[in-house]
Amino acid sequence: MNALLARVFSSRLFWPVVLLLVLFAINVIAFPGFLSITVRDGNLYGSLIDILRNGAPMTIIAIGMTLVIATQGIDLSVGAIAAIAGAVACSILLGSDDPGSPGVVALAIIVAVLISLVLGVWNGFLVAVLGIQPIIATLVLMTAGRGAAMLLTEGQILTVTSAPFKALGAGFLFGIPIAVYIAVGVFVLAAVLTRRTALGLFIESVGINPEAARQAGVRARGLLFAVYIFVGICSAVAGLILTANTMAADANNTALFIELDAILAVVIGGTSLMGGRYSLTGTLVGALVIQTLVTTVYTVGIPPIATMVFKAAVVTVVCLLQSPRTNQALVTMRRRLRSRSIEKEVLA
Repeated sequence: MNALLARVFSSRLFWPVVLLLVLFAINVIAFPGFLSITVRDGNLYGSLIDILRNGAPMTIIAIGMTLVIATQGIDLSVGAIAAIAGAVACSILLGSDDPGSPGVVALAIIVAVLISLVLGVWNGFLVAVLGIQPIIATLVLMTAGRGAAMLLTEGQILTVTSAPFKALGAGFLFGIPIAVYIAVGVFVLAAVLTRRTALGLFIESVGINPEAARQAGVRARGLLFAVYIFVGICSAVAGLILTANTMAADANNTALFIELDAILAVVIGGTSLMGGRYSLTGTLVGALVIQTLVTTVYTVGIPPIATMVFKAAVVTVVCLLQSPRTNQALVTMRRRLRSRSIEKEVLA
């Protein structure tokens, strides 16, 4: 029993899960109907459904970001790529005679994803071939990408009307938001590719020691290309969902700061920014924590100007609780308490 408890407390998922439960408890106290789910027109509605739906785009990007960070990299351009994807899709729809046609919508989505794939190749080229530091390489596209999206939209907010496209962000399937299905699909795909094949081991080996991985026969360059392409595609999917939800392409505000939330979700989930071992499940929990934090701000009534401070404080607490020194201190404390308990039993 003690061994089981020790494993639970030492798990990197312990504190994020505890925080998630605490946030749920706060919301329930502030709003008793927080956990209730209603059915209207065959679809599910409620705060929990809103958290899953609104958090889907960030979760998708966070999954791709997890693999990038596991290779000792980072991608600051995901928000810009998402904005470009949304601008490309809306431009194609507006230029079509029938924006409501499923074929036109499919074409817009495919073109947006392909362009994002090319942008992922560009990031991979800068990092893997030219050897530029990932934070600098992706910062270039983070800055230029927003400008490119502005050029595509000509500085305007492109508003479209297309029921099939809107379903991507606001539609339901069997009562559950389509965006949730997409996020789950991306998670399952990443989990299968990295945990059921040797790909995950290669990613971890490159993140821990790139030179040793190269000498062992791991093609680090191709692997870096793969993870940056994957996160680029994830960014496109997230950008399309966000754009479809509002039916408008806003180059300045679409997916603004989503890269920071995605990185926070990855870190909260237990993946080290130093690379190596990673946890997709932890990232999923971290994304739920971030999105629930946003909901908690509105539920509790925290002023909008203090939202970022509140989020930063909560994330800081979680990171401190996850640190190796904190874990070691907790282990030492438990040992001392156990020793004292044994001494009392002996004296008695």
